[in-house]
Amino acid sequence: MAFTNVSFTLFSAVELLKRHHLLREIITPDRWTLDVADLPGANTPIPTITYDTRKVSQGTMLFVKGRFKPEFLDGIDTKGLYAYVAEEDHSDRTHAIGVIVNDVHKAMSLLSASFYGLPQHELTVVGITGTKGKTTTAFLAQAILNEYSQGRCALFSSVNLCLDGHTMLPSKLTTPESLDSFRMMRQAVDNGMKYLVMEVSSQAYKVNRVYGLTFDVAAFLNISPDHISPIEHPTFEDYFHCKRQIIANSRALVLGADCDHHDLLREDAKAAGIDVTEFAMGGDAQVVTRLDPNNKEGFIATISDGERSVTLEPMALDMTGEFNIVNAAAAIAIAHRAGVPASSQAMHAVQNVQVPGRMERIRGGDNLLVYVDFAHNYISVKSLVDEIERVYGERNPRITLVSGTTGGKAIDRREGIVKGALGRVESFIFTLDDPNFEDPTDIARQMQSYVTDPAAQTQIVMPREDAVAKAIADAREHNDRFNVVLVIGKGDETRNIINGKPVPYEGDSVVVRRVLGE
Repeated sequence: MAFTNVSFTLFSAVELLKRHHLLREIITPDRWTLDVADLPGANTPIPTITYDTRKVSQGTMLFVKGRFKPEFLDGIDTKGLYAYVAEEDHSDRTHAIGVIVNDVHKAMSLLSASFYGLPQHELTVVGITGTKGKTTTAFLAQAILNEYSQGRCALFSSVNLCLDGHTMLPSKLTTPESLDSFRMMRQAVDNGMKYLVMEVSSQAYKVNRVYGLTFDVAAFLNISPDHISPIEHPTFEDYFHCKRQIIANSRALVLGADCDHHDLLREDAKAAGIDVTEFAMGGDAQVVTRLDPNNKEGFIATISDGERSVTLEPMALDMTGEFNIVNAAAAIAIAHRAGVPASSQAMHAVQNVQVPGRMERIRGGDNLLVYVDFAHNYISVKSLVDEIERVYGERNPRITLVSGTTGGKAIDRREGIVKGALGRVESFIFTLDDPNFEDPTDIARQMQSYVTDPAAQTQIVMPREDAVAKAIADAREHNDRFNVVLVIGKGDETRNIINGKPVPYEGDSVVVRRVLGE
C-alpha cells in the first residue's frame, strides 16, 4: 500500500527547503516567486514522491537528479506531474511547478524524510563505515540487536536488506538513495522494528544520500586507500574526508583503536561533542577480543563499562578469520552502545552469522579448501592471506588466488590486490570481474605485471567460470600438499558489468560447488 503523509504539502516542502537555505526560486507558467502560499494545491497533501519519471502519477513530486535527460519529461504532464524539484528550470518541457534548489540530492533527502514522517526518529539507527568489514560488522551487529529485541532490528547492507527482522531481500547499493532509505525506514517502523543497522559508504556522503540523517551510533572501523578514481574519489584525502562526515552526524562513535589516522578521528569526535567507544583485538580498548587459547578459531570478548568489566563466555564464529573476530568486537561495541547490556546473552548471537560471499568455506576433500570472499583491495586481501597463514600455516598450504578487478574505477586495486598476496600466494589466476568498458584481458595483464615474485606462477583465464575450474584442477594436481584456493572479489554477486550492462553470472560459490561435484 502506498504511503501518504497528509501533512506533506508543497507549502511544507518549500518551508523546509527555506530553513535549510536550499531554495532558489519557484517557477510556474505565470511567474517566478519565493511565495508558494497562493499557488494551486499548495496546501493539498502530495500523494507520491519519486526520482523515476516512469513512476509519475497524479499529484506526484518528482526529483530531477543524476544522469537525467530533459526529454524524459516529454509528455509528463499527461501523467499528472504536480511539481518537480531540480537544480535547473525545465519549464520548456512541463507546466508543472518547478522548485529550483541549490542541491537536489540534499533536497531529496530532507523532503523524503519529511514525506515518510521522519521514521528515523522512531528507530535507534546505527551507521557503519570503513574500508573493509562494513558488511560483516553490520550482519553481526544486527544479529545481536535482533536477538536482544526479539526480532526487531532492520538491516541495510550491500548484500541484503531486512525490513522485518527475518526476511532477507537482495540489495542494489551499499547505501540506498535517500528516498529509498526513508521509504524502507517507514516500512521497518510499520513492521514494528526498533533498530536499524546500515552500511554507510563514502559515496553516501559524496552525493548526499544521508544528508540530514543523524545516527544514534556511528562506527568507524578502519581506513585505507580505496575507490580512488576520476568517477569516485580523486584522492585519498577526498575519500577519507567523505568517510569522516559520519562522525559529525552521530550521537556516539564506535572507533577501531588500531585505525589509521586514529588521532584525527578522535579530534573529529571531540569537535562534534560526542563520546567514543573503542574496540580492538587485544590492547586496552573498552571492547577487546582475544584469541581463545583452547580454540584456534574461537575468541573471548571483554567489555569494560566504566569501572566494571565483563568477560563473555568463549565464542566461535561461523565465519573464520581473525579479522572477523575484530569485526565481532566492533559489533559487540555497537550493540553495547545502542543499549544492549554487557552481560546480555544476546551478545552471543554473533556466533550464528554467515554473510553470503564472506569467508564462505567450501571443502573439496582432505587436502583442498576453497574460500569465496569479497576481498577486493590491498587491505582486505592482505588480511585474508594473513588469516589463511595463521590458521593453516603449520600445514604449509599451497595458496592459489583467483581474482580480477573492476574496469574504469578504483584503478589502484589492480596493484593492491597483488601486493596484498605477494610472496605468499604460489599461483595467481587473473580473470574477469566487472570490466565494464575495459577489456578484461588488459586488466588481467596489468595485474599480472605486478607479480614480482619469481617463484609465483601466473595465468590469465577467461571467462571467470573457467578460471575457478582451472584453479581447482591445478590444486587437485598438487594433491601431495594441502591446497587453499581463494576466489575473491565478487562475494555473493551474481552478475558482471560488461560494456555498461549487467550480465548474469552463476556466482562464485555456485561455480565452486559445481566444479567440486557437490
